[in-house]
Order: sequence, then C-alpha cells, then structure tokens
Amino acid sequence: MKNLTKLILTLMILAAPVAFGAAHDHADKAAAQARPYTAKTPKLDRAQFDALLAKPEQLLIIDVRRPDEVSAIGGFPVYLSIQSKELENNLAFIPKDKTIITVSNHAGRAGKAADLLVAKGFNVAGAVGAQNYEEEGGKLTKVAVPGPKSSADQKQ
Repeated sequence: MKNLTKLILTLMILAAPVAFGAAHDHADKAAAQARPYTAKTPKLDRAQFDALLAKPEQLLIIDVRRPDEVSAIGGFPVYLSIQSKELENNLAFIPKDKTIITVSNHAGRAGKAADLLVAKGFNVAGAVGAQNYEEEGGKLTKVAVPGPKSSADQKQ
C-alpha cells in the first residue's frame, strides 16, 4: 500500500507540468480570443480575405509575426515578413501601388500595423488573424524552418 501511494504521488508530480502546460495553452488561446479587436482598420473574415486573394496581382500581404510563429502556426504562400516592431523602420520597402493586408495570429498586431500603414498613406484593405482564418475553414501553408548551413554552403 505504501508503494502504491508513492507511485501515485510520483505520477501526480510528473503529470503536473503537462497538465499545467495544457491549461496554460488553453488560457493563452482563450485570452487571445477574448481580447476585443480595437484597430480602426477592418478585421477581415475568411470570405472577405478569400475574395481579395482572387486578385493576387493587386495585393501585398504583410505578416507582422515572428518567424517562429509563422513556422509553428502557418501562414499564406506569398507574403512580406516584417515584424510589427520593425514596420515603421521599413516603410520605404513597402510598395504604395498595392492593396495591403496585414496578418498576425488573431489580427491584434495586424490591426495596429494596418492602422500605422493607413496613417502613412498606404492603401490597406484590412487585417487578418491567421488562426482565425484557419478556424473558419481556411487553409494555411506550413513554412519549414531552414536547417543550419553546412560548411560547404558557407564556403560558396
């Protein structure tokens, strides 16, 4: 009986981090969904975004997430990657002749980025949350993280 009690306590201790991690992930997801969208730029749903994607030659998709977020969650097949904190420093590289859609996980950062771009004179259609898009049935492209360069690659 004493060994059984020790075994149960050991299992509880070992399982705690897993249970906490799952609860933490769920809490993060719920918190992200609970935050209201506050940007002035419209938040686009899947149907609105898909309609804009029908004319890709007119669009520029700017993903403001970190590279690890894009690789873990997925994104769209063609996009310009500029993290939100670097956006203002890179305005000169963004063409003004395209309609812009900004992307983040749940459109919060994308909305703020879109508002900044509008204030700087860019034509912005709206902001999209990649995870929201996927939840609405849209398909994201998984982006593989490139491996480290070999010594042969570095000599070229």
